[in-house]
Amino acid sequence: MKTKLSKIRPFLSFGGLVVLVIAYLFVVDFAPSPFHIETIINQAAVMAVLSTGAVFIFSLGSFDISLGNAAGVAVCLGVLAYNAGWGIAGMFFVCVGVGIVTGLINSVLSAVFKLPVFIMTLAMMTVLIAILQILMDGATSIRIERSIIAPVKELDSLGFRLVFVVVFFAFCVVIFNYTKVGRKNKLQGGSPTVASQTGISVARQAIITFLISGTAVGISAFLMITRSQAVSNDTGTSLGMDVMMAIVFGGMPLSGGAYSKISSGVIGSFSMVLLSQIMTIQGATPGMSQIIKSALFLVVVFAASMNYREKMLSRAQMV
Repeated sequence: MKTKLSKIRPFLSFGGLVVLVIAYLFVVDFAPSPFHIETIINQAAVMAVLSTGAVFIFSLGSFDISLGNAAGVAVCLGVLAYNAGWGIAGMFFVCVGVGIVTGLINSVLSAVFKLPVFIMTLAMMTVLIAILQILMDGATSIRIERSIIAPVKELDSLGFRLVFVVVFFAFCVVIFNYTKVGRKNKLQGGSPTVASQTGISVARQAIITFLISGTAVGISAFLMITRSQAVSNDTGTSLGMDVMMAIVFGGMPLSGGAYSKISSGVIGSFSMVLLSQIMTIQGATPGMSQIIKSALFLVVVFAASMNYREKMLSRAQMV
């Protein structure tokens, strides 16, 4: 039974995505409009980039709930930089720079100062919320100025976002599946003790991992600007939890290790967006939608951890 489960495990998340696609087609009477399809892809693109970068963190058996808030700060500074005349290239590098800096800080706090991950990311989330409020300076939103908004609006296209998703995903596939970075992450997530005994530098792996995730934060922030051309007080607020849900829905174990897979970010992101669209069409309120997604998140985590707990029990019995 366990052998059969291990064989079908990689296909369960993709099967869930297929089910959601069929459910979505059913609720729209198998006639989705081009606008709705484009909306789904646009929403999933931003989350897919952020989630794919976050897979590296989760593969270590760690997590970061401040990713969405880091993206919010990056969006704000990117908009301010563009309004200051830095151009699109300057805006892009500001967004990526903010993501890398926050990732570097997180990695140092986690790997060097040995702070508990939950406390560290919770503290970082609080700090980033405060920074965003300071940057907003009492305004509810900051928009790119009308006189210079045209170049950014030209980037507001489905093809432009898909290029970023495909290129970044391909980059992460190579790094995660075909380099020592990915192999060391899986080994460390599976057994930190074994990883340290084989000579793997925990601090170095954490820094590399959070820098990749920080790059994803910056790219997703840049894509958010090209879509909305503005930033508000709640930009990125819910992204952190959405990313965690997306990765789990995509088949990524919270414990990381050997079962970690880079496709979890993309599959989970499209699953999350489709689920949200289905609930919206069915008339669910935002609050009810969040409750349903949270409940499903708990169910998926519980189901995914069943096999792990059974293995732990058998080890205890053997001792």
